[in-house]
Amino acid sequence: MTPSPAVGFVGLGQIGAPMAGHLVDWPGGLVVCDVRPEAVAPFEAKGARVGTTPAETGEQAGVICVMVRDDDQVREAVAGADGLLRTADSGSVIAIHSTIRPETAEELAELGARSGVAVVDAPVTGGFVGAHAGTLAVMVGGPEDAVDRCRAPFECFADLVVRTGPVGSGTRAKLARNLLGFVAFAAAGEAARLAEAAGVDLGLLGQVVRHSDAVTGGPGAILLRDATAPMAAGDDWYETLAHVRGLGEKDLALALALGSSLGVELPLARLALEHLGAALGVPHDREGGDG
Repeated sequence: MTPSPAVGFVGLGQIGAPMAGHLVDWPGGLVVCDVRPEAVAPFEAKGARVGTTPAETGEQAGVICVMVRDDDQVREAVAGADGLLRTADSGSVIAIHSTIRPETAEELAELGARSGVAVVDAPVTGGFVGAHAGTLAVMVGGPEDAVDRCRAPFECFADLVVRTGPVGSGTRAKLARNLLGFVAFAAAGEAARLAEAAGVDLGLLGQVVRHSDAVTGGPGAILLRDATAPMAAGDDWYETLAHVRGLGEKDLALALALGSSLGVELPLARLALEHLGAALGVPHDREGGDG
């Protein structure tokens, strides 16, 4: 059997450290790199090698994960004076887990290709809890063969690894996913203001929301189709989503009425009422629609 190449990990922050922790027992060994000595010390104590720079890390590993803060730090780690591309062997894969501009991943992939190094964008979702539990999801943009070389290391810290398409597509998927999450956070704040004004215990409301989202799947439960265009009345999902639209519009109207009576502005609820049908693929003005 071909021995597993060592895995490198650059960036041992709040998410990177627990991700790398799942690779300590990787058959080919783990090489870690961070500007903070206190971040690498626990890994060195467990037998990992330490690269003092990304370049030193890249020359010891066949797959190198990068989890740093932003585009500038990613560029420095990958293509800087002491970056991975200075030393990484042809056939190596550099996986960028940081959430950056898709164009940055594409630019670095072009640089890597000149020396036979594949650069893929592989942002993760699942947060601090998922990183510790090894239950992250990874959205990987890059050539199939490069993604295949990353899959086994990724599966040490993730229980869902999907190839989204070419380089840059992983980041585009992550941005769409995060849009949903942060808009939902803003909506949660709006719901909390309404509940507070109505005298509802916010702790109990949070308990109910977490319970019901765990049962129903939350907002992701309506991501059921392959396209966002309006559905034909004969579509298999039409009746289900038209029913969801009806319930949603009724309940949003009731929430807006409650907010009005309490003097609480609910701008997100108004937008949701306006756009819910279209978001579900069953707008009221669709040709042949039911409203």
